Amino acid sequence: MKIKIFAAALSLCTAPLCAQDQVTLVLDWFVNPDHGPIVIAQEKGYFADQNLAVEVIAPADPSAPPKMVAAGQADLAISYQPQLHLQIHEGLRLQRVGTLVATPLSCLLVLADGPIKTPADLKARKVGYSVGGVEEAVLGHVLATYALSLEDVELINVNWSMSPSLMSGQVDAVIGAFRNFELNQMDIEGVPGRCFYVEEEGLPPYDELIYVANRDTMNIDMIQRFMAATEKATQYIINHPAESWEIFANTSPELNDELNKRAWVDTLPRFALRPNAIDVGRYAKFEVFLHKAGLISSVNAVSTIAIDVTAQ
Repeated sequence: MKIKIFAAALSLCTAPLCAQDQVTLVLDWFVNPDHGPIVIAQEKGYFADQNLAVEVIAPADPSAPPKMVAAGQADLAISYQPQLHLQIHEGLRLQRVGTLVATPLSCLLVLADGPIKTPADLKARKVGYSVGGVEEAVLGHVLATYALSLEDVELINVNWSMSPSLMSGQVDAVIGAFRNFELNQMDIEGVPGRCFYVEEEGLPPYDELIYVANRDTMNIDMIQRFMAATEKATQYIINHPAESWEIFANTSPELNDELNKRAWVDTLPRFALRPNAIDVGRYAKFEVFLHKAGLISSVNAVSTIAIDVTAQ
């Protein structure tokens, strides 16, 4: 699978493909096991079966994908449910049209043999983060369950350097680390970590990775076919985990390593088996959570935030 990083060339359009409907998909970050259904759908020809030629773009800036979709520069983007709520309130004309990873991946990460045994031990400690707003609200919610607040910790922006900042001692914990990636990375480095899972600390469960489209210009028929292909790919992954790993790993040399192999195993059970389906209550509860946290000034109806394209 060839990935385009903005201006770099992506050679997916052979003569037969050029007759297919062109789709531009922007990932949330560099290609990794989180994107398994997309890679498998491409490699197994499931997109082609739906008469789609999908151009996959890995962004140089992880904050860019939703903005690109809102600006009409891409058809679809991989994003995060928590961020989508905020972006809609900021005026971006976006909607969730499918789910890629149906459980939280983010966690509060500490050293396995360090001094932090429970979140209560974070008082007067340093906590790293990468994305302000949601991550601070999540951390604040976790701390509140232990009679602490954000004022009891020192927040440090580690700029996506999650596990390195923790292993080096720059911070005592990081919020927003991915349990399927940073935990494995630290174990491979010989510095085991431990996660406090945010959904076990009272946070409303949410979809970690979702597909978003421009609510004003989205092509419903195209998205329905795209989602059908990724659903078929997910079924293949679940039924053939070893074979699907081999397909994924062989698409690029940098993917075929121990970290990605471990992350693949940990991510597999979290893929959305019904990527079109929407849990209305889940989106409603998270909208209310953000409102109570003071991050949004009003509460949107779920129909504003997310849709099931098969019901349109």
